[in-house]
Amino acid sequence: MIATIGLQELRRMMLSPLAWVILALIQFVTALQFLNSLEDFMLNQPRLVGMDNPPGVSDWVVAPLFADVAFMLLMVVPVISMRSLSAERREKTLSLLMSSPVSMTEIVLGKYVGMMLFLAIMVTMISLMPLTLWFGTSLDIGKLFTGSLGLFLMLSAFAAAGLFISSLTESPAVAAVASFFLLFGLWLMFWISSGGEQLKGIVEYISLLHHFVPLLQGSINSADVAYFVIFAFTFLVLTIRRLDAQRLQA
Repeated sequence: MIATIGLQELRRMMLSPLAWVILALIQFVTALQFLNSLEDFMLNQPRLVGMDNPPGVSDWVVAPLFADVAFMLLMVVPVISMRSLSAERREKTLSLLMSSPVSMTEIVLGKYVGMMLFLAIMVTMISLMPLTLWFGTSLDIGKLFTGSLGLFLMLSAFAAAGLFISSLTESPAVAAVASFFLLFGLWLMFWISSGGEQLKGIVEYISLLHHFVPLLQGSINSADVAYFVIFAFTFLVLTIRRLDAQRLQA
């Protein structure tokens, strides 16, 4: 049932013009950033030759590209997730789902799987762009893989948080704005330097960016992967509990 709901959710998204507009805009902006970074790398080649351990194309082009894309998608994923539950509640279709012999867990996980399939398509399209450097440069495939993995994990966290916020309101616009501010706040925590070392360490650990940067640098740490898994799991559980409470009140 989860797979069925997920495929239906993906189909619903792909039938929407908004999904195609988002895919096209993301690819266009990413291509511009990619070409600008590549041109900058080529212009600085003479200076890099004389350096000890100079940054390669993976460090100069690929890692910054994934970082910029992640921040861009921080603004885009709330737009994708805003209609997942709030619009269905407003259109009274969510009550039909809730009255069907399907558990809240299946509904939530199905919608989450649908969003992640769409985002997986997006990550694949984005990753194919720097992969073209493999044919003419010394591209570090390992760093490309960890960067793609980090971006996918980051988006999995974005989607779970957006799904939860979408379960709290009937207004898709409110859900999008609230999701953005929640994710943006978690992103900004990485830059907080005030307070003691212990407080700073806690705040940094909560930050999404703190666990994303090592993956961009080619380092896969089980603690960073676990953070994103736990983050997504927590918001999915909160969403299920929220919908269960609404079903009991109905």
